[in-house]
Parts: sequence; C-alpha cells; structure tokens
Amino acid sequence: MWSLLQIELYKISKRPRTFIAFIAIAAIVFIFQFAFKADGESYMNLMLQSVNDTFEIDKSKAINGYFMCYIILNTLLIQVPILVALVAGDAISGEANMGTLRLLLTKPVSRTQIILVKFLASFIYTVTLLIWMAITALFISLFIFGADDMIIFRVKGDESQILQITQDDIMWRYLAAFCYAAIALTVIAALAMLLSVYAENSIGPIIATVSIVIVCTVISNISVPIIDKNVKPWLFTSYLVGWKGFFYIATNQDGEPIKGSIENWGAIRNSLYILLAHIFILLGITIAVFKRKDILT
Repeated sequence: MWSLLQIELYKISKRPRTFIAFIAIAAIVFIFQFAFKADGESYMNLMLQSVNDTFEIDKSKAINGYFMCYIILNTLLIQVPILVALVAGDAISGEANMGTLRLLLTKPVSRTQIILVKFLASFIYTVTLLIWMAITALFISLFIFGADDMIIFRVKGDESQILQITQDDIMWRYLAAFCYAAIALTVIAALAMLLSVYAENSIGPIIATVSIVIVCTVISNISVPIIDKNVKPWLFTSYLVGWKGFFYIATNQDGEPIKGSIENWGAIRNSLYILLAHIFILLGITIAVFKRKDILT
C-alpha cells in the first residue's frame, strides 16, 4: 500500500494542473493583502457604519493578520472545491484516458486497495492545499499586518453582531477550522472520485463535480420552508462553511465573551458527523462500482 501511495503522489506531483491550485490561492491571497494594506480602512468603515455610534474600534488594530485570514477564508473556501476536483476527478478517468488503467489492474493489488490509495492521495493533496492556505493567508498576513485581538462581523437573525476574540484565544480556533475544512473538502474529493469511475476522460468528472457543488450550494442558500426541512439537511454543501462556528464565541449572562468557548459545539459536531457519513457513503459506492467495472470495453 505504501509503495502504491508513493507512486500515486508522484503522479499527482507531475501533473501541471496540481500546481494551478497553489498558484491561484497565492494570487487571491496576495490581492486581498495588497488591497487591505492599501485601503483597508474603507472596508472597515463600510462594515462598521451601523455601529459607529455605539462602539469605538481602533481600525488600525482591527485589521490584523487574524482578521485578514478570516476574511480570506470566507472567500477562498468557497472556491477551493473546484481546485480539489481538478485532482480527484482525474484519479480513475485519467488512468483510463492514458490507457494505463488495464495495466494497473494487472498488478497483484485489489481494486479496493487501488481506490483507497487514490482516495488517500487525494486527501493528502487536499490537506497540503490547506496547509499552503494557512501559510499564505494566516502566517504571511500576521507578518504583514501583525497580531492583535480579532474582530468578527456576524449576522444572526435580524441582528448584526460584532464579536471580539482575544489574541491568546485565536490560534486553536484556526487549527480547528482548518481541520474541519479538510473533512469538508474531502467530501468533494470523494464525490469527484466517484464520478471519475464512470468516465473515460478527466474533463467530465471535473465539470460534473463543480456543477453539483454549484447547484447544491444554491439550494443550500435558498430560504424556502419545504427545502429547509426536507432537502438542506441532506446536502453536504449545507455544512461546508461550518468552520465559522469555531469563531462564534459564547457569552455569559452579562453578554461578556467566555474565553475558550464555542457558542454551538453541538451543531459543529453534528455537521462533522454528516460530512464523514457522506465520505464513507461516496467512497463505499466508488469501491462497489469500480469492482464491477468492465475495463475491457
């Protein structure tokens, strides 16, 4: 298995499309960092216009590395599923397109092992992508903007809220958020691999995965009672942004933030269970379909 995994990771590293994701992330992060360094105060004025008379906030300290990473993640983690699909959608269909799938299956390795190895390689790629995102969006932002308490803007119901998290209570939240994002994006990888089994070229699974994510995301953001009750709970896209929950800090009876707390851990935990269930179901279907795949036609 280890030798197969090394070979699979080597294949991924040799594909030009693999590095498109890393370049795209670096470019987007740089654009955000440049824009906020040049004129971040305008953005802060826009976000604070409804509470300027109530709160006094030092905007120069509010725009720090922690705040920048949160803003960037809100944008990037919506686009990253496309980047994950570029690699995972090529897992089986790429072999079929190059004519190496039959050769691969002549090796003394079961089809289940082949799928598991390719899935693990896609997972490692996804985690590597998130590590790169952490380096560029978090650590480089901290280097450029410095560190301070973190300000979060949140809409809860009909109310707009401003949450403040102290500097010594932030880093573990980012670690938890990136771990959650890794599980969420692994669902995309599992979906792309499943579609890859049915195709003879890489374009189909990649486009199909992106299309499914877009359609499901639209449905997840529609506020219709019948959809909210019967459809949204079953869509993985309803839980992709659950990482934000780690930054929603609980408050005491006086409305003061409780250090080290999470407002709704139960909802985050249930979201993780649902995402993991999606992964196992999609992976199980992929193995079942691939075991019955006729490679001679």
